[in-house]
Amino acid sequence: MVELCLDDVTRRFDDVQGTETAVDDISMTVEDELLVLLGPSGCGKTTTLRMIAGLETVSEGRITIDGRDVTGTPPSDRSIAMVFQDYGLYTMMSVRENMAYGLKHSTDLSEAERNARVEEMAEMFDIGELLDRDVTELSGGQKQRVSLGRAMVREPDVFLLDEPLASLDAKLRAEMRTELQQIQEKLDITTVYVTHDQKEAMTMADRVAVLDDGTLRQLGPPEAVYENPADRFVADFLGNPAMNQLPATTSREDGRYDFHVAVGDRRLRFASIPRGDLPLDDGDPVTVGVRPENLRLNDPATADFEATVSVSEYQGNDNFVHLEIGSRELTAVVPPTVRPSPGDTVPVTVSPDALHLFDADTGGELRRAQDGKRRSETVRY
Repeated sequence: MVELCLDDVTRRFDDVQGTETAVDDISMTVEDELLVLLGPSGCGKTTTLRMIAGLETVSEGRITIDGRDVTGTPPSDRSIAMVFQDYGLYTMMSVRENMAYGLKHSTDLSEAERNARVEEMAEMFDIGELLDRDVTELSGGQKQRVSLGRAMVREPDVFLLDEPLASLDAKLRAEMRTELQQIQEKLDITTVYVTHDQKEAMTMADRVAVLDDGTLRQLGPPEAVYENPADRFVADFLGNPAMNQLPATTSREDGRYDFHVAVGDRRLRFASIPRGDLPLDDGDPVTVGVRPENLRLNDPATADFEATVSVSEYQGNDNFVHLEIGSRELTAVVPPTVRPSPGDTVPVTVSPDALHLFDADTGGELRRAQDGKRRSETVRY
């Protein structure tokens, strides 16, 4: 068991324009799991990974590996292995020589012991038959397997991956995602994985750390972060299509709150929830959110409002139905058999259990959905 800890870690850069904070006061602990750092370009995820590796200086805070403070320790003394998007292989060497290179220069293993370890790791990555080939003869997927195997063969305490699958095509990426998960579980190694691809994060991670503008917005299991986002940014970033979010005004009624959305010169009741402990009064502004899969297109008798279909996108397993209420836009995810035509008017229901509420000013969570289960229902036209 190896524990990686980041304690109030900050990274600042100074230039002629002043000081820029790339990573701001991040704290987290990773232990024998695959943690994914997820966020848009420029959010600080790669800088965080490079600080763990010792390739970037920590401005404030400290980093420990298994209780050992490595904040100022050179990368070679941290017992870490790192894989980049670029394979970084030595083109004048064979696959075997590439994989054994780190062992030769950082361990006391004999040549026979190095070869045994390389062959074992090559079999794990399904490249055993490639060991005596030149790396220039390999496909992109094979090169990435060699790169990953070269890092893992050293048996590091911490494994770091910076968008290692970004150069692969969709089919290979899916295969490698599965293989990486299996290998990480088999070796039980503390792993930090950087990506901006939410599908990679949701399918691979034991936990996801969502970063934005150098700050840690939320940390937790993928399903918890998806179903209970801490703020509007996380809600919007996770999900394809993204969560529907609309500005609304609160109305206190008997035993319930109604939320009204401005549509032109009228107010449309978008959703209602039972009265609870929320600190809301008449006229309070909020942002209402609902996942596309939690919009129900059903019987007009139970609908909250009607919307006009603008586009219907067939996705194979699902159908994305884009809706309009005045100038406002919504997206619903429905079964593939439901394919309304542009211009159709459809009844829409927002289940109280599926409604998220966010502070209109700060974007922080006021209320999380009570049930994250899929709620789309078949519609007949």
